Amino acid sequence: MTSKFISLSKDDINVGVKVLNELLANTYILSVKTQNFHWNVQDSRFYMLHDFFSDKYNELSEAVDEIAERIRMLGEHVPGAMAFYLKLGCLEEAEIIKDGDLMLRALTKDHNIIITALRTAIEQVSQMRIKGL
Repeated sequence: MTSKFISLSKDDINVGVKVLNELLANTYILSVKTQNFHWNVQDSRFYMLHDFFSDKYNELSEAVDEIAERIRMLGEHVPGAMAFYLKLGCLEEAEIIKDGDLMLRALTKDHNIIITALRTAIEQVSQMRIKGL
């Protein structure tokens, strides 16, 4: 069965929503962690890092909204509970960190985890297409 609004099968939509839900969860967790760092950084570069983290969590917040809108475009409900995000995502909540370098390392690690998860998802979707599923 294909959606009448977009030419994707129900299976394609299910896979897309699964990938988008995982991306939503990880992006939301990363946004909250980045905002936490914005609030709590104690570093000689406070003003620079404070502004940097502010810019990043605002960008991540916009990304969260775009991902959620894409899920809705596929006709599915967007989960909004932090418990759902923590269960589905592969990122962990922030530890108590005050040092700017440690915060930047933690965020870099999380971005790399998301990139790896997306590459895996792309590969899985590509294999489905090749097999004709």
